[in-house]
Amino acid sequence: MFEGLDLGNMGKMMEQMQDKAKEIQEQAKNVQLTAKAGGGLVELTANGAGEVIDLSIDDSLLDDKASLQILLISAMNDINQMVEDNKKSQAMGMMGGMNPFGNS
Repeated sequence: MFEGLDLGNMGKMMEQMQDKAKEIQEQAKNVQLTAKAGGGLVELTANGAGEVIDLSIDDSLLDDKASLQILLISAMNDINQMVEDNKKSQAMGMMGGMNPFGNS
């Protein structure tokens, strides 16, 4: 069942995966993702690690608290989804370069 699996390289492979995961986390901080709500009245920018790095709110929303709240929630939900999609994409890219079955 596991004939092709090289158990001797498993530790080395796990270490490589951890190193690659750390590298991806650092690279994620350099990615900028922007979500807009209300046709651009609210614009939220986060890095790939999910840290909010910029927020822009159109002045016309400052007198309409209910609309501002709705648009902020929408932009936050969108940016959270974008961050998750970016993380999944990076993880798939990381796994694409590794072969756990040792067929060299």
